[in-house]
Amino acid sequence: MTKQRILDEIKRTAEANQGKPLGEGRFTQEMGITRSDWEGKYWARWGDAVREAGYEPNTLQEAFNESHVLEKLTAFIRELGRFPVRSELKLKRRSDSSFPSHNVFPGLGAKAQLASKIVSHCKSKGEFDDVIAICEPLCKMERPTEDDSEDEFEIGFVYLLKSGKYYKIGRSNAAGRRERELQIQLPEAANHVHVVRTDDPVGIEAYWHNRFAAKRLRKDAEWFDLDSADIKAFRRRKKFM
Repeated sequence: MTKQRILDEIKRTAEANQGKPLGEGRFTQEMGITRSDWEGKYWARWGDAVREAGYEPNTLQEAFNESHVLEKLTAFIRELGRFPVRSELKLKRRSDSSFPSHNVFPGLGAKAQLASKIVSHCKSKGEFDDVIAICEPLCKMERPTEDDSEDEFEIGFVYLLKSGKYYKIGRSNAAGRRERELQIQLPEAANHVHVVRTDDPVGIEAYWHNRFAAKRLRKDAEWFDLDSADIKAFRRRKKFM
């Protein structure tokens, strides 16, 4: 993950948000770029990155975003009676659209850091002793425990194909399989352009569909009339999302 790419995405998302830069939580949720991608490498704080991109960070909004995420996670920990693993966070999001995406939580730190923030949040509220009892032992964790073996996720793929003058953005659980199936079905040869590995193929596919919504063909929701700049944007995603 390069510094310039992060700055470019801060600028692009700010322009799409009426010139206002996104808070760290929302930026992580929409872009999949987490704190570990930049903290201690390019900037010490998210506000520093926003300033370098040419904007003034909204510190009040940042505080609200983190507080909101911690409130939601606290309630979920109480509901489960334990600290959730990634798969449980993803299921919760699917059943409750107001719950943050699982991609947001890494932006608040590793498991021990997040547990520590939950403890501080609960103590500041003067309640949630049951949640504090669950999280306090995790604050001292240095290595994953056996429970983290459940924190496995399915790897999928979001691909870009070209057939004729148009492009298809789709998803698959096996790289190359869906593309081969389409090559048989399509009247014109389908050429592979690029593929992105991801633990959230549904979400990443939706991201690209939304980003290129203005260029979608009316007859098919997965086909787009893209230009060279769009292709370059997709191909810049060379690593895991």
